[in-house]
Amino acid sequence: MLQTLDDLGLNQATPIQQQAIPVALERQDLIASAETGSGKTFAFLLPTLHHLLNTSAPESGTRVLILVPTRELGHQILKQGQKLIKGTRLQIGLITGGESFKYQRALFRKNPEMIVATPGRLLEHLEQGTPDFRDLEVLILDEADRMLDMGFSEDVLNITSQCNPARQTLLFSATLSHRGLKAITDTLLRDPVSISLNTVRDRHQNITQQIIPSDDKLHKQRQLAWLLLHETFDKALVFTNTRLQADALGPELRKQGVRAGVLHGDMGQDERNQIMALLRQGTIKVLVATDVAARGLDIKGVDLVINFDMARSGKDYVHRIGRTGRAGQPGLAISLVSHQEWNLMSGIERYLKHEFERRLIKEIAGKYRGPKRLKTSGKAAGGKKKTATDKPAKSGARKPKQRLRDRKNIGKRRKPSSNPGDSSPREAGHKPLTRKK
Repeated sequence: MLQTLDDLGLNQATPIQQQAIPVALERQDLIASAETGSGKTFAFLLPTLHHLLNTSAPESGTRVLILVPTRELGHQILKQGQKLIKGTRLQIGLITGGESFKYQRALFRKNPEMIVATPGRLLEHLEQGTPDFRDLEVLILDEADRMLDMGFSEDVLNITSQCNPARQTLLFSATLSHRGLKAITDTLLRDPVSISLNTVRDRHQNITQQIIPSDDKLHKQRQLAWLLLHETFDKALVFTNTRLQADALGPELRKQGVRAGVLHGDMGQDERNQIMALLRQGTIKVLVATDVAARGLDIKGVDLVINFDMARSGKDYVHRIGRTGRAGQPGLAISLVSHQEWNLMSGIERYLKHEFERRLIKEIAGKYRGPKRLKTSGKAAGGKKKTATDKPAKSGARKPKQRLRDRKNIGKRRKPSSNPGDSSPREAGHKPLTRKK
């Protein structure tokens, strides 16, 4: 493996690798947090493979299980693992949705030492009794917070209940402050060592983050096309919040001469693999994607990220822009913000404790430039100070309501009483006299 790392040009451990690898080599449980692109995959693969190569278990079933939230992340770990085990006797397999059960059952029969899987599909195999995790030595949960966000908590607990209880467990997450993470760690880990290098709020120092105000969707489309035709980049990712929006943007960009592809969860696995291959080869330069691509994609040369739709949360925003600026390289992240999204954008600024750079495209500037300044106390409209001639504020005292009869009698003289000094019959509480028929 050391020779392989030299061949890959990896001769300096990242901070998360420096701290996580010694703990994992000691066979201790570990919970670790670090920013995207920090080398977490090698931080758990290297010590795990070292254990497998130095501890023989020829009669055992699956020895290592790696659970991931998305297919894309599973493919990424599979490729990294295949690079590291090159020249060894070890085998690694992938179990995700989009592949036939027949092929995956055949993979289990080959009994590879390592299995990378998404929880949903793996649970289906467990219900059919295909895999055997009674001999499992290492359980790894990568992007654990994302699995919880996607509703995989019960699936993960169900899977791990069928694993060897004497296993080592390594959990990697973008943040240790996730609300549901403590329940998982308390259940699955035994006296874990905790490593937290960065929180999800930490600013990506090498990523320039900008916002551009937009009038509406059509204005955003013009802005997006202009950016992709005038910015200098090798590869770009464009994020939308819906699959329909991603499908609509792809053809529009191609009409403008942009070599663009689309990636979202409704696509078949073969189609998704083909799109990713075209992007890596450089046949297309722009990938329009939903948040399915925000995690797990490690594509070299992505130096521009554009949020066509503002991310729904601060965590989603961080994982989107984390596709660029990886391994210390510079990157640019631009968000197109309409008036409906301005409060959401401001909330993400507060979450990150970082103010985004404001930017305008003069060639296609719109009417919306952000919210107008609120009026401050002590000033009249237009920013001028109030003077003595300004109308005073209305009194809070409520005027008594006048009856119609009283308004009609205004200015009329009241008839004198027959007994001087007496009040009127009504005022004295007497009933008025009525004439008998």
